[in-house]
Amino acid sequence: MSIEFFLTTLVIVATPGTGVLYTLAAAISRGTRAGIVAAFGCTLGTLPHMIAAITGLAALMHTSAVAFQTVKYAGVAYLLYMAWRTLRDKSSFAVDEQVAPKTALKVIGSGVLINLLNPKLTIFFFAFLPQFVTPGAPDAVWRMLELSSIFMLLTFVVFVVYGIFAAAVRNQVISRPGVVTWMRRGFAGSYALLAGRLAIQDR
Repeated sequence: MSIEFFLTTLVIVATPGTGVLYTLAAAISRGTRAGIVAAFGCTLGTLPHMIAAITGLAALMHTSAVAFQTVKYAGVAYLLYMAWRTLRDKSSFAVDEQVAPKTALKVIGSGVLINLLNPKLTIFFFAFLPQFVTPGAPDAVWRMLELSSIFMLLTFVVFVVYGIFAAAVRNQVISRPGVVTWMRRGFAGSYALLAGRLAIQDR
């Protein structure tokens, strides 16, 4: 692994996006464990994109406008749904023993969907990984698997760090109703903005 690949991947992963936003929300609302579970779900969501890039399906996404637009608008719809749900669910940032916590499976499922419905990840794998693989090399596939695994590992580690930080300030946040209200609105607005950005982006 080259230092260029490591640093570039670290910057890309650490840049706040939908996965980071989801992990922060999970950690603030339900603590460190939920943040780690959310980070795991978001990391799993990159796996289909990795497989698509390695098997060549990314080439179809890159050349087929219909395929790209279908996945893109599915992602937009899901982000808007997340914005609406965050805005409406006033219990998501509250500590209440009467409210049944989300199961780990549901948290992971939402994290997977967030990254699964992001066509830019497929294009990222398709355009980024080949730069670090020798064309025609007999070990090209294994090399892409190795680099993709590093990308996923860095994604998980960075997201967990975000989650731990969010969980550390959780008590200070949820003990202030005004802050909770504005955070809920802020998360909802951020999901909506990300949906808008995704909608206007071209390949």
